[in-house]
Amino acid sequence: MQHIRNLILVLGDQLDLEAAAFDGFDTELDAVWMAEAHEESTHVWSSKQRITLFLSAMRHFAKALRDSGRQLHYHQLDDSSSVAALDSLGAKLQLDLTSLKPQRVVMTAPGDWRVFQQLKDAVEVAGLKLEVCEDRHFFTTVRDFASHASGRKSLRLEYFYRELRQRYNILMEDGKPAGGQWNFDADNRVAFGPQGPGLVPARTTFEPDALTQEVIALVNSRFANHPGTLDSFAWPVTRSQALEALQRFIDERLPLFGRYEDALWPGQPWLYHSHLSSAMNLKLLSAHEVVQSVEAAYRAGHAPLQSAEGFIRQILGWREYVRGIYWTQMPSYVELNALDAKEELPVWFWTGQTDMACLRDAITQTLEHGYAHHIQRLMVTGLYALLLGVRPQQVHAWYLSVYVDAVEWVELPNTLGMSQYGDGGLMASKPYVATGKYIQRMGGPCKGCRYDAALREGEKACPYTTLYWDFLMRHETLLAKNARMGLQVKNVARMTDSQKQAVTLRADAIRRGEVGAAQ
Repeated sequence: MQHIRNLILVLGDQLDLEAAAFDGFDTELDAVWMAEAHEESTHVWSSKQRITLFLSAMRHFAKALRDSGRQLHYHQLDDSSSVAALDSLGAKLQLDLTSLKPQRVVMTAPGDWRVFQQLKDAVEVAGLKLEVCEDRHFFTTVRDFASHASGRKSLRLEYFYRELRQRYNILMEDGKPAGGQWNFDADNRVAFGPQGPGLVPARTTFEPDALTQEVIALVNSRFANHPGTLDSFAWPVTRSQALEALQRFIDERLPLFGRYEDALWPGQPWLYHSHLSSAMNLKLLSAHEVVQSVEAAYRAGHAPLQSAEGFIRQILGWREYVRGIYWTQMPSYVELNALDAKEELPVWFWTGQTDMACLRDAITQTLEHGYAHHIQRLMVTGLYALLLGVRPQQVHAWYLSVYVDAVEWVELPNTLGMSQYGDGGLMASKPYVATGKYIQRMGGPCKGCRYDAALREGEKACPYTTLYWDFLMRHETLLAKNARMGLQVKNVARMTDSQKQAVTLRADAIRRGEVGAAQ
């Protein structure tokens, strides 16, 4: 058997035929290695939607590789080979390297520290060095971010984002930001009002083909006890589908995206969001083409600046920023717990069986579709876990488990840093805490809830409102040092001792599970 010159490793979140690892690929000399591993669905209790998306997209990409004439060594979960029986990616690769005997092993920079260490160790056992190429999907490199971060005590998105806008000349006019300002956040916090969102464009869906149907059957059989359902599975799993989803977003949702990006509405999971994050995180779409498409829509007069800037900030700013945080702070970052949170995640996070309407809405939707928009994640599920005092590592594991777009490089900083303040302010300038009134104001399903968002004490008190005041009381000393939390902390001083005691007693009942679980 002819030995392989370059063995190119491709992970489930690297489904790009033009990735840097393929540069100079020779169909006569080189080969691609991909594997499905049981551990990737069980190291956190992954939802059926998430497992199915990754496996289906990987199998479609394998077909694209073969169609392009590239030699491929691919292991399916349901293979009968000795390699398929191994649990982890590292073990599978280590066994294959003994028979394939490549001269070099190459991959594009991965998105998960744990997987990277596994693969690197397997290659080193074979007497080789894993060669890692830059991921051209992103605008920046980790070295870029490290240079930006050098000497800074805190790492704020705004400064990094402005640097990138200027460097890549995006939404710029004569060296200044389009519209004369860097962001339009103040214009992008509009609720729908009592009339609701009206007729929202239908979600862009893709009927599962035969290959995806095979994966659905496999997941329903092999991962039957995992959370969620596959009845609604319709995510893009190929490059062509991802491009169609991008165009549909530009045409149908982008114009109102900015105005309503923070809005909630009961029973409405999709609203004006793009639903592109899973395709982007699988690398079926590049950050460059998404940003260019959105800017072009603004330049053509199809979308207002507030929508274009709000969306581009999420891609050019936030995604690049959290990736830099992840790779410059790991592996210790995952263990941070600045607020010393110790509570367990409520079991109903896995079922949606809670009598809090906003949480029931968000979690049920999450389990059904593997999706929730950013306000549901930050200010509904994340806010509750933060106020309750759940260990951030448990919150991280839940988010990584249930969402189809969850790859650790992007999910961990968003959850542990932004949502749970577990890094003590490295990312966020303050804990994002609010009462139930915030959810009510933004259009949450408070009307149909048994609790009253305005109350902090008593049987009808909204758990968010009770826990908000309890959070301020428990962390008063720490929060008093934060300039952005000063006014909120001062309000605690206005409470009487009896009011504080009532809040504490109610909060304790919530933590014991006497409040919140469906009766």
